[in-house]
Amino acid sequence: MREGLLLVEGSAPPSAPMQIGAALPPGRPLLWLGGPAGMLSPKATRIFLGLTEKGSPVFALDMPTSFSLDSSPIAGLGVFDDFRAAASAFDAFNGGCAATARAIFEWHRRNGFCCNCGARTKILEAGWKRKCEDCEAEHFPRVDPVAIMLAVKGDKCLLGRQKAWRPGFWSCLAGFVEPGETIEQAAAREIFEEAGIRCTTNADYLFCQPWPFPSSLMIGMILDADNEDIKVDESELETARWFTREETASMMAGTNPDAFPPMRFAVAHHVIL
Repeated sequence: MREGLLLVEGSAPPSAPMQIGAALPPGRPLLWLGGPAGMLSPKATRIFLGLTEKGSPVFALDMPTSFSLDSSPIAGLGVFDDFRAAASAFDAFNGGCAATARAIFEWHRRNGFCCNCGARTKILEAGWKRKCEDCEAEHFPRVDPVAIMLAVKGDKCLLGRQKAWRPGFWSCLAGFVEPGETIEQAAAREIFEEAGIRCTTNADYLFCQPWPFPSSLMIGMILDADNEDIKVDESELETARWFTREETASMMAGTNPDAFPPMRFAVAHHVIL
């Protein structure tokens, strides 16, 4: 990786920066290198990701900004590309490695100094811990739980959109879990705060997905809504509305001219589906 971008196969130019809701370019698989990869740059940060099913160790490198592929021994083999642009080509193993590497490297980038005393910290345990050189406080990678949920009432579901999104793009509402909350309480609170819809906290859990931007764990759920009158918090959303079952089905099938859903590798896509 370099500056949050993944090293993927091929010599084609990297994708343009992704706008949320934009159509995905064809994904490209990760470029896997052997042991000599560690010699590409003495300034690279290295972390241990684990073992393959055959017992081979897997490492990831975070290259310094100054690293140039064109003048390296692997010139022409790959390019640094946007995570979301590349992810459509990933299987579970590659996706897991990429998500882990990006989240851990971002954590290192943000935690060079101790939050307890302000002194510099050093990397230990193959990249999975930092320790303060002064007060000896230990710091570990963080994971931020995020509720991403679909409120339903009858045959309708609630979707919203933000101002920065591409026109026509709709998705689930979402928000971070706050201290003292259960994930179900957070989901109900966020829906009420963002759209004025009251929901029960008896949520149906569906599945979760790591989202390394920088360190979220997206937890997908469905909640039953008590009311239908929407009151949007414009500091959070541009708008929100109820979609009928037919509208949702056509959106997911790609035949709705006025709405399209999250990308297939995003948990929001499958919560709606």
